[in-house]
Amino acid sequence: MGSGGRLRGALALVTGGGGGIGRAVCARLAREGARVAVADRAEGGAGDTARGLRPLPPTGPPHAAFAVDVTSATSVTRLLEQVQEHFGDPPGVLVSCAGVTRDEFLLRLGEGPWQEVLGVNLTGTFLVTQAVARALVAAGAPGGSIVHVGSVVGKVRDPLQRGAARVHRHPHDRQSATKSAAEGMVPLGRLGDPEDVADVIAFLASPESSYITGASVEVTGGLFM
Repeated sequence: MGSGGRLRGALALVTGGGGGIGRAVCARLAREGARVAVADRAEGGAGDTARGLRPLPPTGPPHAAFAVDVTSATSVTRLLEQVQEHFGDPPGVLVSCAGVTRDEFLLRLGEGPWQEVLGVNLTGTFLVTQAVARALVAAGAPGGSIVHVGSVVGKVRDPLQRGAARVHRHPHDRQSATKSAAEGMVPLGRLGDPEDVADVIAFLASPESSYITGASVEVTGGLFM
């Protein structure tokens, strides 16, 4: 993982930056020279991420943390206002990492958790993308890089999730789907780390990927080959 500065001078907004993949993405983009706006529902986690990032040159505003509820259009609008007030520009890079999982058997999953997943993972991604796109158009920017991070379980069933097709098999122990079993499904023989995803996102956010658009890039260790 180099520090060649492919994103020097870029402003990147990362939602879900308070931990996990989002935190790893923030760290990688900062090492590439980007100014990073770390956004998360947990403002404390976002602040921890921002404080741990590689410092910027003293001539510009420092990395910053922001609280946001991506399910709320009002909150997202305020986020973009705060980011532009702090950095002076709209973000030219958006990495949408905010997401939640509510693993549960179909017969026990309540409407509240279901609506939460839809609100964060779908509506939240839409609202943030829309707000960033509007800000870029208003600023007359030539374009930007937008990366949405999703889960592999969109294509393959999570061992801990039981849907309608498997309702006849009631789970006795949800923890029986062990890490070693999951690793056995991956040709490379290991589960991915947040840094594996961050490496790919750094490329997608950089000018080196300028002829890639509207594409889905799988960081799965060869799971679907």
